[in-house]
Amino acid sequence: MLYNNLIYFLVVILVINSSPAGESSQFLPSTALFFFLTKLALFSFALKRIFGKAPITSASRYAAAEKQGSILAIIFFSIDAYLLDSQFYFSKLPLAAPLPFLTSLAGLLLFTCYLALMWRIAQPSYQNIFGRKHNSPAFIWANLKSNLAIVLPWLILSLATDLLTLAPIPIVQRILQSALGEQLIIISFFGLLIIIFPALVIRLWNCSTMPASPTRSRIEQFCRDQKVEYRDIMIWPLFEGQALTAGVMGIVKRYRYLLVTPALLKALTPDELEAVMAHEIGHVKKKHLQLYMLLFLGFALSTPFIAAPLLTLLATSDLFHRLVSATGKEPGNTLAFISTLPFFLLVIGYFRYVVGFFMRNFERQADLHAMQAIHSSLPLIRVFEKIAWLSGNIRDLPSWHHFSIGQRIDFLKKSEADPSLIKKHDRKVYLFLIALLMVFVSLAATFWSTPERLMVKTPADAIAVINQKIKEDPANHVWYQLLGDLHYNRKRYAETIKAWEKCIELAPEHQEVLNNLAWLLLTSEDQQILDPPRALSLAREASILHPGPHILDTLALAYWMNGFPERAILTEQKAISKRPPNLDHYKKQLRKFQNQTPPEPFW
Repeated sequence: MLYNNLIYFLVVILVINSSPAGESSQFLPSTALFFFLTKLALFSFALKRIFGKAPITSASRYAAAEKQGSILAIIFFSIDAYLLDSQFYFSKLPLAAPLPFLTSLAGLLLFTCYLALMWRIAQPSYQNIFGRKHNSPAFIWANLKSNLAIVLPWLILSLATDLLTLAPIPIVQRILQSALGEQLIIISFFGLLIIIFPALVIRLWNCSTMPASPTRSRIEQFCRDQKVEYRDIMIWPLFEGQALTAGVMGIVKRYRYLLVTPALLKALTPDELEAVMAHEIGHVKKKHLQLYMLLFLGFALSTPFIAAPLLTLLATSDLFHRLVSATGKEPGNTLAFISTLPFFLLVIGYFRYVVGFFMRNFERQADLHAMQAIHSSLPLIRVFEKIAWLSGNIRDLPSWHHFSIGQRIDFLKKSEADPSLIKKHDRKVYLFLIALLMVFVSLAATFWSTPERLMVKTPADAIAVINQKIKEDPANHVWYQLLGDLHYNRKRYAETIKAWEKCIELAPEHQEVLNNLAWLLLTSEDQQILDPPRALSLAREASILHPGPHILDTLALAYWMNGFPERAILTEQKAISKRPPNLDHYKKQLRKFQNQTPPEPFW
């Protein structure tokens, strides 16, 4: 279940990072709130159907119902992000501009609210199965703490990156601005975090030290025989202690913990418990925790290498310019939106199939180590058979992160009969690891050897590519709109005007470009660019085509800068009457028009 939750939160983080805040929302706040509350009611109804359509009488059925609810929560959260512009509203939080972490945190909290509603509705089923009485806040908090361990590293890294970006330390800024500086800092901080993180996780999971007993003494002696050091042996109260599992956390002995649930301790004989500990020690001996770090970091650091050609392909596709034309959205936001699905597939595919492949085979390596350490497969086989029976006859139940219990037992028997299979399996795992590492290195080499002009690392780096598209399709106004937007982002205003003028020539009724050009001619820092009379003409044309609040705001500013304050006030009031999302800006503009004298014309 924890593995599924990891993928859920990875998807949510991807949604947050791929749904840009934008400059405005496509819905009025009241409309967005109405849709949100309606959607929340639908979500609540669906959860009641999931947890109430049939009695949930086993832990496996409860886990399946919670899985359905979590996936539904992701869908509803994605609607908030992509259709209701939740990230736009979160970006207006205090300090969100200098600390983008706060916008991401707010998005994560919104998703957590969906989960909290699910846990509230699931509580009666949980109590019936596990026999533990909680009040609703305590039950929700217990679930939150369990899942916090999954997202806390990302939250800490995001906050640390934002703070480093703001730090007035020249050497830090030089490192961050270098080609690999940010990646190196992230790797260093992530490594430190992984080392000390287990000490925090055991507190979040309410683990407690295993009391002195013959069982603990036997585990300690076995670890000494295996030459494995650790900080402590902990009781893990997963699912009120009724889950049948064990684990190991920590890559250094000072922060390494052995975990075992009360149910497993109760169900196993001393020999069987020793086999379980041998399995967990196998993960330590085979350096699986370090290899998991490699799998995660390798993917994270390779993402820019994958993103660059993907963005290039999307930015030069017909789908992209058709969406820009149809939606009128800023091209950078459109590009981020249409790149979301490929990244979804990439993240889910990597963790479900690549990481899942290694997880299954790491578990098999740990099984084989246990068999060798205790010189027999029988104790571990008995453990597997007990877990299969006590968990509801799940012997042949498949899993993306473990081989089925039946498969694990069969392989243990074959390996005991033919020990050469152990070396063959190790060789298979390490060959695939080398192959994956070569893929990561190849991606990096390809990325750095590709000419800059052919690579769109961000929408602002696409000018050369867009110019090539203009040569191929000179009558398509969208390429000129995008080219102007890119130049504007880089404050190349002369090139911006030239591109937008060409766009207007090809599409005279493109109100957004008319409005954008008018705004530039009114607000440019370059005095030679300012042209209020022409801006007034452009803003009038745009307002006739579409009198939206942001276009009326531009028209009001044009009236004011041309010496017509009364018209500016009336136009801004009209814009405010449409109840735009960023209402504070419009009110500030109105006060300016009412209280300040228009500038003297210099043209």
